[in-house]
Amino acid sequence: MPFSVQLGLLLALATALCSIVGFLLKHRGAVQAPAVSWRRPVRSSLELFRSRDYTIGIIVATGSWGLHVAALSLAPISLVQTVIAGGLVLLTVVADRAFGLRVTRREWIGVALTAAGLATLAATLHGTAGSAHGDWGAGRLAADVGLGTAVGLVLIPLAGRRREREGVLLAVSAGLLWGASDVTIKALSGRLGDIGLGVLIHPLALVILLLSLAGLLVSARSLQIGPPVQVIAATSATANVFTISAGPLVFGEPLPDDALGVALRILAFGVVVFAAALTSPRLAARPV
Repeated sequence: MPFSVQLGLLLALATALCSIVGFLLKHRGAVQAPAVSWRRPVRSSLELFRSRDYTIGIIVATGSWGLHVAALSLAPISLVQTVIAGGLVLLTVVADRAFGLRVTRREWIGVALTAAGLATLAATLHGTAGSAHGDWGAGRLAADVGLGTAVGLVLIPLAGRRREREGVLLAVSAGLLWGASDVTIKALSGRLGDIGLGVLIHPLALVILLLSLAGLLVSARSLQIGPPVQVIAATSATANVFTISAGPLVFGEPLPDDALGVALRILAFGVVVFAAALTSPRLAARPV
């Protein structure tokens, strides 16, 4: 495995830890701020930033985003997401030990299963360790990012009609928007060698910015509603599944060509779905 890919995976591990800390800081600040209003997104954003914890969380999350961009530019998207997905297991540890949040047994088990399932799902893509970038076409990229964005936006009004699951549905929405942003980042990073700093004014850079900001506001609202561990896990899992799927669908990374590999991917996806159900609000209402 080339050194650049190894470095990318190390950055991916740092991304996972920074992302979790940033999420928990944003939660602490978001619950102190007025409820996010979809009709006043700018005002709601400014009110969130009046919270010191939320602002620090954004700074940490921005650092995590920078590390993620660097990781995606150095290593294949599936390998990067494998490391980040496995790093999700740190969520319950950091939430419990560093932030003093009460984590139920269901949440410990659910997050661990989610991390294991996601890591297995990503790791069963073959032949991706030698190259950081895959070929992609504008049509495939537009279809993948467009679908993720559309579903993410549709979930916002739907979440308002399902009060008992509103926080988790908004978390899934944020995960889809950020997943679409991550896929676009990966695509644009492949042009870095050709156009250099021109990537900053590339049309895809605007797509990344809009999706990132939209996901930020939706995520803030999901953190206000909570529960925090379930919401953070749902956001991370959704973003990871979406980004991992882009490996073969958008960037041409190979799928397993044997029955065992296919079976492992199906099993891994089932584990992720089971873990999501295990930590859903209705099942987690009675602490274990």
